[in-house]
Amino acid sequence: EVQLVESGGGLVQAGGSLTLACAASGFTSDDYNIGWFRRAPGKEREGVSCITLSDGSTYYADSLKGRFTIFSNAAKTTVYLQMNSLKPEDTAVYYCAAEMSTFWCHVGSGLRYDYWGQGTQVTVSS
Repeated sequence: EVQLVESGGGLVQAGGSLTLACAASGFTSDDYNIGWFRRAPGKEREGVSCITLSDGSTYYADSLKGRFTIFSNAAKTTVYLQMNSLKPEDTAVYYCAAEMSTFWCHVGSGLRYDYWGQGTQVTVSS
């Protein structure tokens, strides 16, 4: 059974950086995609970024491209989200999720993702 655990959230000042981690276990193959999503107060869930574990290809939401970077360790057991130049509007609970797929990943609403972590809070002060 796939299990995901997020960590690394916290309070940072606007313009600062923070790196989140998603520890994954229970994968039976490389045919999984890992996505990062976030949910801000009063807003619907928003796709942030994803990585296709089989080949390392990545996807970013257009509004975040250039500030956020997704990558995994060599064993593909942890996926990171490096966040730079943080803004107050980045404040949200960040979740990682996994889907079994042989196609390159994409993040939208997250309906295709089967497994979810518990989330980690990121707060960016002004």
